[in-house]
Amino acid sequence: MKKFTSFWVVVLSALLLTTAAHSQIKKVAQTGLQFLKVDMSSRSAAMAGAYTMPGNDASAMFYNPAGIARMENNFDLFSSTVQWIADINYHALGVAKNFGGWGNFGVSMVFADYGDIEGTQVAANEAGYIKTGSVDVGAYVVGISYARSLTDRFSIGGQVKYAAQHLGSSLLVDGDPMVKNEVGGAAFDFGTIFYPGYHSLSIGMSLNNFSGQYKYEETEFQLPLTFRIGVAMDVMDLIAGEHDSPLLIAVDALHPRDYTERLHVGAEYFYHKMFAIRAGYKFNYDEESFSIGAGLNQEVSGVKLKLDYAYSDLGLFDAVNRFSLGIAF
Repeated sequence: MKKFTSFWVVVLSALLLTTAAHSQIKKVAQTGLQFLKVDMSSRSAAMAGAYTMPGNDASAMFYNPAGIARMENNFDLFSSTVQWIADINYHALGVAKNFGGWGNFGVSMVFADYGDIEGTQVAANEAGYIKTGSVDVGAYVVGISYARSLTDRFSIGGQVKYAAQHLGSSLLVDGDPMVKNEVGGAAFDFGTIFYPGYHSLSIGMSLNNFSGQYKYEETEFQLPLTFRIGVAMDVMDLIAGEHDSPLLIAVDALHPRDYTERLHVGAEYFYHKMFAIRAGYKFNYDEESFSIGAGLNQEVSGVKLKLDYAYSDLGLFDAVNRFSLGIAF
């Protein structure tokens, strides 16, 4: 049992970061553009978002941009669809390329589809309102990432992105002309990855959605800034030595701007590095809790294909389904 000590000391250290969570005031309703907090990767979602460390392909740009420094291929493409609650759908796309000594570059984007929303306006009739037709609503974020391994143990990465949201138009109470409910601006992500040298143990840190103030006509807010620190390890290194069926355990501790501290714990078993089963749990959430999922990796004519699925429970809401596709060569 002694060989497990170092690994679990690190895991318990991450757990301790959340011990004061319930003694703090919940800082709800302090940020906007909440879609930036949604898990876009099926692999990440199945592991309950414990993804500061495991990501090593184009999907890492949505969590820890330093992850693309660990790409195993010269080119990586990631796409995903998230069937969110209330008939909302999110579509994500990421492309990353290894430029050798110049480092790795990537482009990522997310588009929100809020469906058809009927607009209304207060009126002096029996119903109390009149219909004004469909409301033009939507949101998106587009980013450019760069990452590089400074040594064989330490990597850094960053992303600059533009996030925007439009929620139709409205009349102000004082009778001013119609105003457009639109916001947009720059934001930044930063991350690091460190290998201390103990088997496959890795430690990561990321800061997501650092921004200035965003402002609608009368409301000002910031993006959902989140600081993460995570640890991950293939525990089969301790059990079986050389193997081709890793069992990855990952733990993320989160310090968000708009809530108390949270904890994500996830696991992934990859049978012969071809078929994966995943599960995870989120702590200190009102509705989100457990997630499960699976993945399939297959190489065809030198091209690696990855198919992933995740199911996430959202308590009183409908469950969320995610589907992801990856192509690498």
